[in-house]
Amino acid sequence: MRKSNFALRLQPSLLDEARKLAEAEGVALNQLINVAVAEKVSALRTESYITERAARADVPKALRILKRAGVGRPPMKGDEMPETKRKR
Repeated sequence: MRKSNFALRLQPSLLDEARKLAEAEGVALNQLINVAVAEKVSALRTESYITERAARADVPKALRILKRAGVGRPPMKGDEMPETKRKR
């Protein structure tokens, strides 16, 4: 894996919080920042992927498929909703 350096300027209060978090997690500050950036990149990529997939969606086809769900098959043990989730 290729590594590179990047000068990162953080507000002192944010840097202080990041240091505290890294210490609490038992990791180096560099690792904490790497993981935080990776999580953000992942979240943004996921959002764009879902947006692209939604743009290609065939809603009428999906609704036809959903109408078929469970047709001809009675509920099985374990299909029932927990008491706390049932509408009253």
